[in-house]
Amino acid sequence: MKDNFSDQAKGYSQYRPSYPPDMIQYIVSFAKNKQTALDVATGNGQVAVELAKHFEKVYATDISEKQLENATQVSNVVYKNEGAERTSFNDNQFDLITVAQAIHWFDFDAFYKEVYRILKPEGIFAVLGYGLFLANGKAGDLLNHFYYDITGPYWDIERHYLDENYTTIPFPFEEIEAQQFTNKFNWTFEQLTGYLETWSAVQHYIKKNGTNPLDLIREELKEYWEKGDKQVTFPLLLRIGKLI
Repeated sequence: MKDNFSDQAKGYSQYRPSYPPDMIQYIVSFAKNKQTALDVATGNGQVAVELAKHFEKVYATDISEKQLENATQVSNVVYKNEGAERTSFNDNQFDLITVAQAIHWFDFDAFYKEVYRILKPEGIFAVLGYGLFLANGKAGDLLNHFYYDITGPYWDIERHYLDENYTTIPFPFEEIEAQQFTNKFNWTFEQLTGYLETWSAVQHYIKKNGTNPLDLIREELKEYWEKGDKQVTFPLLLRIGKLI
C-alpha cells in the first residue's frame, strides 16, 4: 500500500469531504450485529468516528502515523498504525469492515485474503469513496482543466479505479446492490483550494517541479469562484458485499 498522504495529513483532516450520515447508516444497516467494526486506511478517522455511533467498538488502521496523529479521538475508537494487507486482528473478529477512498492503493489479493480471515462469516464488507467533484460555470471548466490537463500526468496509475467509480476493482464477494448517494457542499475559496492541495497529484507536481500547480490557476479560479454559487457536488461510490 502506498502512503501518499502523510505530508499533507493536517490539510487532509481539515479539508477532505466527509460522508453523509445517511450513507453511513445505510451501510451499517446491513450488519446483523453491531459489536465490532474495522475501518481500514482510516486517514483522519472520519468514517471510524461515524461507525462508533453504531458499534460498541471500532478499530481504525492506517500506515501513516501523521494521519493518525490528526485523527479525531473518540472513546470507543482504537487507532492502530498498521497496513491493510496484514493485520494484528483475530480470525472472524469483525461484523463490518469498511475502506473509504483507499482500496485502489492496496494489493488486492493480499487484502481480500485478510478480509476473509478477520471478517465474521455473516459480516459485511463495504468500499466507499468519492469521484471527481463537480462545480458549476467557468469555475467548473477551469477545475476540469486543472484535473485533466495540469495535474493529469501526475496522478498515480491507481487513480483510474476512482475515475471508473470503483466498478473495475476486484470484488470477490456476494455483492449487494447498493443505493446511490451524492454529497453537496458550499465551500469558501479557502476550503476549495485546501481540498485541492490534498490531492496526491498536486503533491507529486510540487515535488517534481518545485512549484504549486494551483498557482497556475489561483487568481482566475478565485475570480470565478467568488462570482459563482460556490457549490461542489461529489458523486459517492459504494460497493457492499458478503463472504461467498
